[in-house]
This record gives sequence, structure tokens and C-alpha cells, in this order.
Amino acid sequence: MHLPADRIMMAHGAGGSVMQELVKNYILKYLGGSDAEVPLEALDDAAVIDGIVLKSDSHTVKPLFFPGGDIGRLAVAGTVNDIAVMGAEPVALTSAFILEEGFPISDFEQILKSMSKTCEEADVKIITGDTKVVERGTLGGCAINTSGIGRRSENLEKNLMIVRRYRSLKARWILDSNLRDGDKIIISGTIGDHGMAILSSREGYSFGSQIMSDVTPLNKMISHIMNLGGIVAMKDPTRGGLSNALNEWSEKSKIGILVYEERIPIREDVRAACEMLGIDPLDVGNEGKVLIGVVPQRAEEILEALKGTREGRDAQIIGEATKEFDKVVLYTTVGGRRIISPPIGDPVPRIC
Repeated sequence: MHLPADRIMMAHGAGGSVMQELVKNYILKYLGGSDAEVPLEALDDAAVIDGIVLKSDSHTVKPLFFPGGDIGRLAVAGTVNDIAVMGAEPVALTSAFILEEGFPISDFEQILKSMSKTCEEADVKIITGDTKVVERGTLGGCAINTSGIGRRSENLEKNLMIVRRYRSLKARWILDSNLRDGDKIIISGTIGDHGMAILSSREGYSFGSQIMSDVTPLNKMISHIMNLGGIVAMKDPTRGGLSNALNEWSEKSKIGILVYEERIPIREDVRAACEMLGIDPLDVGNEGKVLIGVVPQRAEEILEALKGTREGRDAQIIGEATKEFDKVVLYTTVGGRRIISPPIGDPVPRIC
């Protein structure tokens, strides 16, 4: 894919290799440099400074309302989940609204109600924020920035103690760089639901059934499985989907990852939609799933616990980390192997 060298393109915000290049070559060139425990340069889902987990997210999803959710639910769940996958307990959020002149008050109120309901589900509060209005025709209605803070929990401490019964782990948090040879890889449910729900709603596609977004806060489910112990890495596979998340783990942990195609849970309507449009479901973003790395001795117990929850009922062990190679490799249903490269970006723009 050829991109102009001197202009920002949509792919620069799509979560794949092009966005990673923008972050590494430009943002990290001028920002960062802190002595934070988990700094900007780590490029984890959140940062940690003075024992506080900090995360900021901006949301420009189009359309604002989609099957299974809306921009308000997305804003709260997205920030909560990024804090939770670090192993932290979300404490409070901020919210900043950028509204376009002429945006219906009724739509704004619907978004606020959705945010309130999602905060109740996640047991967090929005405690401060900001509101700005821009000229008509410049934004598309509404954009939301949410930031959040989290803290260490007893479940995180217990989880890390159990990991260290089986192998050495210096990290004090759940990080992308913690994966080691033999660790099992679990996905908490079906992939591609959110991205395809956005696309079908935006373009008016019909795939025989209405595909629903999976957007939901996952912090309570994550807290439940951390209490069992053995988790070393977690990531919500949003922009760039499962492919991008696995490649980030592989790069940061300096380990290969083997995943089995037949074990990856995909809804039949999502699979059919992806095939019809020529999209790889592994590249499509999710907003209610978590990718989990677990020491092998605890994988089956974690899987069983996930399957006992509403959010994790379709969970599967899909692969493992390996020293056999240094890339992400898919063992296909026909018995071959192919490299899963990091996507250029999510094939569905503006999904979050």
C-alpha cells in the first residue's frame, strides 16, 4: 500500500503497521522519555506511573449508533477494558465531548444515558470532563475522549504469585512483553463481531441476519479469572483485530506464536460477511473480547471459568507461544502453515 510520505491518511489511525510506524517514527521521537514504571515507549494498552494505571482514548466511530451499541457505550467500555487488561481495577473516568453545531440534543441525551448504563455495568464513575462545540459539517456529529485511572488489586497480586509458582516473572503488571515459550493463548469469544456490525450498519449491507457489536466492559470478567491465577498477558484485540494483537505480543515478547485456525471462534454470519467482502476476520476489530496469555498449567481452569461467564461463554484455547520460530503462524484447517503478518490497518475504518 503506497501512502504519501507527507500526509496523514486514514490508515494512520487504523491500528495496524502503518499506525505503529507513525507512533514509533514521529510520536515517540518527541514525546515520552518519562521514568514511568510502564512508560509511553512500552506501547502497552495503558501506562503506569507511581502505581497508578492511566489510559486515554478518543472515539470517532461512524455511525454513532450501531447494532449492539453506540459511541457512548464504546467510549466507556474501551477505556475500562484497556485498564483492566493491565491487571488493574478501574477506579474513575473522565469524559470530553466535541459536538458539532446542529447535533440533536435527543441524540446527545441518548449517548449520555448509554454511558451512564455502561458505567453502572463496569462499576465506575465519570468524575470530570469537558465540552466543546465546533462548526457544522466539520466532525460528523460527535466525538468523545475518555480517560481513566486504575489501581493495583488483590486479584492482580494473587495472580502474579501463582504465575511465579511455575516460572520466573519480574513484571509487576500484565504486559505484552510477558509471554514465554509454552504459554497458552486464549480468546474470550468470537472475533470480528464489532467491525462487521459497524460496516453492515454504515453501508446498509444485509448478510441474512443482523450482526451485533460485542462492545461491553470486561473488567469484572477479567477480575474473576485473575483471582484463579496464572495470567501473564492480556490484550483487547481492537483495531487490527486478532492479527495485530498477536503480532504485538510476538514482537514485544520476542517469541513465536502458533495459532490453530479451526479453534478460532467466528460466528457464521461474520464469516460469511468477511468472505463476501474479501476481508480476513482475523484483521477485524473487536470491542468485547480479550486475548489472554496463560501459563500452561492454568490454561484449562481459566478456560472453564471464562465459559461460565456471559462474556466468555465462547472462549477457546487457540494456540501457544513457541521458540520454534519468531513470528505469528497459523496452522490452517487443511494442515498447512502460513505467517500471519500484522495488518496495514483495520479493514473497516472508524470502528471506534
